[in-house]
Amino acid sequence: MNGKPQQVAVVAKHDGMGVAGPLTQIIRLLKSRGLTVRADERSAGFSNEPPHVVAPREPMDSLLEGADLAVVVGGDGTLLGCARVAARHDVPVIGVNLGHLGFLTDLSADSVQETLGAVLDGRYTKESRILLEGEVERGGSPIFRSVALNDVVVSRGAMGTMIEISIEVDGEFVYSARADGLIVATPTGSTAYALSSGGPILQPSLPAIALVPISPHTLSNRPIAIASTSVVKIRLLHGKNARVNFDVQAFFDPATDDVITIRAHPKPLTLLHPEGHSYFAVLRNKLHWNERTS
Repeated sequence: MNGKPQQVAVVAKHDGMGVAGPLTQIIRLLKSRGLTVRADERSAGFSNEPPHVVAPREPMDSLLEGADLAVVVGGDGTLLGCARVAARHDVPVIGVNLGHLGFLTDLSADSVQETLGAVLDGRYTKESRILLEGEVERGGSPIFRSVALNDVVVSRGAMGTMIEISIEVDGEFVYSARADGLIVATPTGSTAYALSSGGPILQPSLPAIALVPISPHTLSNRPIAIASTSVVKIRLLHGKNARVNFDVQAFFDPATDDVITIRAHPKPLTLLHPEGHSYFAVLRNKLHWNERTS
């Protein structure tokens, strides 16, 4: 976002729980500054404002095309749903947290008037986050594509049996594994599913991707961080009802010998934070780390 925004897209979490008050405050703040407010029809319906106050747009592509800023009202899951489209349209995103952990949505709903107002005045920090693009190939032909901000996960399905996969990085064989699956995570996603599976926390600015096995049969299969320029290929050697998911937003069920190719998306996501934002302060707060400095 260069300068002050003129057109702002507002996206609320899907179930609408706890949204009405903060969403109405945000819309009124934006309108009081003479800004054009866009919202999808569902989000607009959650506010206490009359229908003519916002310009409803459907779907997400139409909502974000030409917008200067996207304000996401909800939790990290809501922001994940918006991020892939926002990155494609080069629209920066800022999140208002109504969820639980809130690693990505760092504005508090209790003080949104002041904090969002400061961002609209140009008092913010800007951060770039890489996304992953994944493609499933069958017989050498692509049959499914999607994008993820957190992670691409290849895992066992409903049958509950381990899958067997082989992993290559930049054309070089790394290992084969029997496991419940493999998480390919960005630095953003390193504090999500990858963290609960024993993966490393990656600082958001680090140009890296983490490969994190899920409950591997061989305990020596450990997480590894690789360069974000790497191309990862995962071949499904065996596994009934295996599944590939992208941020738990898009899904595909691969067959034996399908290959999932994962690389950094050419367009990163731009996140905006209020002044004074500290990633390590977020970690201390969300993960309840010791606050002592000595």
